[in-house]
Amino acid sequence: MSPPAEGRPTEAFRVRTRPTPRAAGQAVALALLVAASAGFVVGGLAGRAGFGAVLFVVLGVLGLVLFGAGLLRAVGVLLGRRPVLEIDETGVRRPARWPLPRRADRVLPWQRVAAMCALRRGVAGTRRGEQDYLVFLPSAELAEAARTARRSLLVALTLPDAPATAALPGAGEAAAWCFPVEPSWDASLKEVVSAVRSRRPIPVIDRRRR
Repeated sequence: MSPPAEGRPTEAFRVRTRPTPRAAGQAVALALLVAASAGFVVGGLAGRAGFGAVLFVVLGVLGLVLFGAGLLRAVGVLLGRRPVLEIDETGVRRPARWPLPRRADRVLPWQRVAAMCALRRGVAGTRRGEQDYLVFLPSAELAEAARTARRSLLVALTLPDAPATAALPGAGEAAAWCFPVEPSWDASLKEVVSAVRSRRPIPVIDRRRR
């Protein structure tokens, strides 16, 4: 049974990524490349007419287009801070990446969420380390497989292009609702799970250690 509607939160729970030094560094690097591209254009226009000048202008324009688009996206992500995950009364929402409009968001309705599964990939002590994932499972068959399958098989739930197998039917669809729990998230995995369960009594399957 679902909790009474009056007992559920009315506002959406949003998970955002905090700005990181790496993201800021990428924006600065792109800004420098845009400036260098502008310098190519100016240098080509100011120089003597010839093949070299035309080449400078063409390269500069290409750089302005490519690096300028990258800079706009990087700045938009930093300043816009669009959520990477939303939990509300309609279900689980994966917001479209900036600059796509929010009408491109994807939504998994609550009636299609059979369970949540917490997974862990990677090896502790390595450069990349371990990475936690939260997967919203859209079928009872997948939920049962997540409980009983070997951990090595469950990696398919985190890979969008993984083929379906008898052990994990519909793994590709589940991977579309897999969220890597990044260190830069402004909410922990526990907080996300609590936000979900405050709205619906969704079962939680923790396969991070077993």
